[in-house]
Amino acid sequence: MEPEVTYYITAYYKFITVSDVEKTKKFFEQTAKKNNILGLIILAPEGFNSTVSAQNQTDLNNFKSEILNHFNLQTLNFKDSISEKAPFRRLVIKLRPEIVTLGTPELRPPDGNNYHLNPTQWNHVMKNEDTVLIDTRNWYETQIGTFKNAINPMTDQFTEFPKFMESQNISKEKKVLIFCTGGIRCEKGILDLHKQGYNNVYQLDGGILNYLKEYPDDQFTGECFVFDHRVAVDQKLKPTTKYDLCPHCGQPAATAIDCKRCDTHQLICSDCATLDWKKQTCSKNCAHHLELHPDRKGTKQPLGYEET
Repeated sequence: MEPEVTYYITAYYKFITVSDVEKTKKFFEQTAKKNNILGLIILAPEGFNSTVSAQNQTDLNNFKSEILNHFNLQTLNFKDSISEKAPFRRLVIKLRPEIVTLGTPELRPPDGNNYHLNPTQWNHVMKNEDTVLIDTRNWYETQIGTFKNAINPMTDQFTEFPKFMESQNISKEKKVLIFCTGGIRCEKGILDLHKQGYNNVYQLDGGILNYLKEYPDDQFTGECFVFDHRVAVDQKLKPTTKYDLCPHCGQPAATAIDCKRCDTHQLICSDCATLDWKKQTCSKNCAHHLELHPDRKGTKQPLGYEET
């Protein structure tokens, strides 16, 4: 039996001018390698957005300290969690025009607290004031968990959010609360809403991850989708035991099937479970070969991350 391994995870972002993106990329590469860090770092002229992990708390702490020192920051909102399941298999650094894609690289939040509510303030407002609560995440993220009474815009991508708000005819005087996974989408979303004339709009500081750290099993129901191999975290910020990634489309999956081609027990999403060729097989490859040779068995198909 292999010894149990604990992975220490942190999610963080910062809107800060990055004058030399390539040079900053090398800094992250070298610092991550030195501290045995794996994960995803998105880098743009407007800043950085990242979730990373280490198998040693000291390595992760050293990585954090070097980021603060390099960018001359006093603090950064690191949203920490732990996992027995490896969230990442490698380090990936992506260079993009924006660290959260809204199509508005010219919009950058000011330093400091820009209409943020901490989890305690958020709870008080939700429970005691007349508000409109809006989930800014994509539709597949909202399916497995969201705040009570939240409006789901059913967007496929964040760039659709401004048009959704324009179509709602919500009074500009109404108090509007917006939230996302870790807070970064709302940093830009609130700027766009201010442009639209919403002056009484607030965002959840640190997002759902920050809220669950302080208020599990309160106003947020279900689980929170995350963009790594944990798939989602539960109310205690532990990796989900309910969901996997659908092998057909990559959405959160909870419908169990046994592949008719290779007998693999697999979870697929509810949408794919409505299609015969998907609900019978664990992959596109198995579906193809099952159609060609319905009476022939095949070997188990590796998941994408198992191949590397």
